[in-house]
Amino acid sequence: MPAEYEPCFLCKNQAEFSCSKCDRLVCGNDVRLRVICTTCSFPKPFEYKIHHAICEAVGAIEELVTLFWGDPVQLMYDQSLTVTEHPAIVAECNEKIVGFIAYTPFKENAVLIIALGILPQFQGGGIGKALVACIEKFAREQGRQRLMVVTTNDNLPALAFYQRIGFQLYEVVPNVVAKKLGALVPGIANIPIRDELRLQKHIS
Repeated sequence: MPAEYEPCFLCKNQAEFSCSKCDRLVCGNDVRLRVICTTCSFPKPFEYKIHHAICEAVGAIEELVTLFWGDPVQLMYDQSLTVTEHPAIVAECNEKIVGFIAYTPFKENAVLIIALGILPQFQGGGIGKALVACIEKFAREQGRQRLMVVTTNDNLPALAFYQRIGFQLYEVVPNVVAKKLGALVPGIANIPIRDELRLQKHIS
């Protein structure tokens, strides 16, 4: 089972992030993006273990997917991918699943990260980086040359995270997300969600 959900301390909606300065949990609407120095963003001290998801973990992953996105179907590269139908690696803390990464071989020489989600109270401790490293190891073992991932124009935390670990933005598909949603919806920090941003990392 996943760790318990915790709400945004301001509005009690679903929390998505942890404040780098005060550590309290906030939703996308109450996030404000600003520059901070490294001394205000210390890694959080907690232990975790990572392993391939087994059948018993599928329910927990599905709960996390529902918490993060509300729908197990992710739309990317002009196709629909159901997160729980693909292999995944999970992160556990105190025997509770606190995050996961789902992936699939993609195109001729790539592995696509379908979804990466970590409960906000466990963000900032290196779990996301460790999960992506597992996928990179898998890609190398399979002779694949690229990791690929998609995010949206409002998700600046994800864009920063992926670039920090070696991904490069290589394509923007304008307005495709807004068309899928059927409206211009406010996203993180009330940035309108419009575009699909595609990133890749070349691996040796």
